[in-house]
Amino acid sequence: MEDTPAKTEETPKEVAATAAAEGATATATAPKKKKSAKVKVLRGRVYVQSTYNNTIITITDGTGNVISWGTAGLVGFKGSKKSTPYAAQKTMEDTIQRVKDRGLAEVDVFVKGIGSGRESAIRALQGSGLIVLSIKDQTPIPHGGVRSKKVRRV
Repeated sequence: MEDTPAKTEETPKEVAATAAAEGATATATAPKKKKSAKVKVLRGRVYVQSTYNNTIITITDGTGNVISWGTAGLVGFKGSKKSTPYAAQKTMEDTIQRVKDRGLAEVDVFVKGIGSGRESAIRALQGSGLIVLSIKDQTPIPHGGVRSKKVRRV
């Protein structure tokens, strides 16, 4: 026969009770969260939403999970300067700079909106060294419009 005592499984309540009895807190024994590693992405999507007041750029992977995003306000523009083509250009450069370490090489571009930053954001993207595979305009266009007013009877 063996002289070592048999190990028994302890329930989480028992572990917390013994830790509390020893003077330690239960949260101190909890395992630490592991920091997630940045996944390399070779091909992604760039969404440019350009409104009259701002330009919002979102970079995602192929399935639509957001890698990085940026706005003209995040870069430092305030008020009416956020809607300028220069602000859109700087926003695109800043957003791309943050995803360079992810290995992004090829992108599909989706543009939405009627703001003045559309063209300059795409030009900044093409000048950044990324390969632009396609550019698609997703601006919503009304087809049919709203219902007309009823005829006035006098």
